[in-house]
Amino acid sequence: MARRPEDEYDYLFKLVLVGDSGVGKSNILSRFTRNEFSLDSKSTIGVEFATRTIQ
Repeated sequence: MARRPEDEYDYLFKLVLVGDSGVGKSNILSRFTRNEFSLDSKSTIGVEFATRTIQ
């Protein structure tokens, strides 16, 4: 399978956020990936994944 030009990158970072319940891990992820922040967000149960490409 050929690689697409947008799949090429110099660095790849993977980040895991770990912490107590209700401290804002999902909001940090949302702010970084979608530039959104919600003061009234619901608690996330389980796991959440997101990606962001920086050029």
